[in-house]
Amino acid sequence: MTLDRYRPHVGNLLRPLIRLCIRIGLTPDVFSLIAFIAAIAAGISFYFGLIGLALGFVLLNAVSDALDGSLAREMRIDSIRGDFLDHVLDRYADICIITGVFAGGAASWAFGVFALTGVLMASYMGTQAQAVGIGRYYGGILGRADRLVLIIVAGVLDLAPLGKVFGLTYLGWLLLLFGIFGHYTAIQRFFYIWRAIK
Repeated sequence: MTLDRYRPHVGNLLRPLIRLCIRIGLTPDVFSLIAFIAAIAAGISFYFGLIGLALGFVLLNAVSDALDGSLAREMRIDSIRGDFLDHVLDRYADICIITGVFAGGAASWAFGVFALTGVLMASYMGTQAQAVGIGRYYGGILGRADRLVLIIVAGVLDLAPLGKVFGLTYLGWLLLLFGIFGHYTAIQRFFYIWRAIK
């Protein structure tokens, strides 16, 4: 179900853009930094209720995040250090975006913390698979690519004059789902890793 499994295909789709980036001398770290700055801007925009602007920054974060890894592989400079930087900045990006959503009033802080812990634990389990020697694991029901797409969809629905559903915005309901499915994904990954450890 997770969109992260389609990362290699995304790399193929982005190949013309990747070649252009190589020609003009852009590096993967540049896109990691752009993705991080975009996430901060998205969080701030969500906080101030500028949903349309926030969605633009979320999209920029998603594209830049896809480009950094694809560009590193194309240039054959992917490294442990680059992978580490990418994971750290991605987690801070998740924190910025999700905190911006609930701190801006889309949902209660309880829903926000529930969502944030679910997202961070799911990501932690994915990197723990790498830490214990069985390789980075993207499995489970809710990956980072899924979350970014769902944020954009929920944000667009909140921009439409549809009103709240049982007192919550679509982004608010999404945070609740992030909490539920984030923790569920963490549990899925835990058992996959547990079985795979020899």
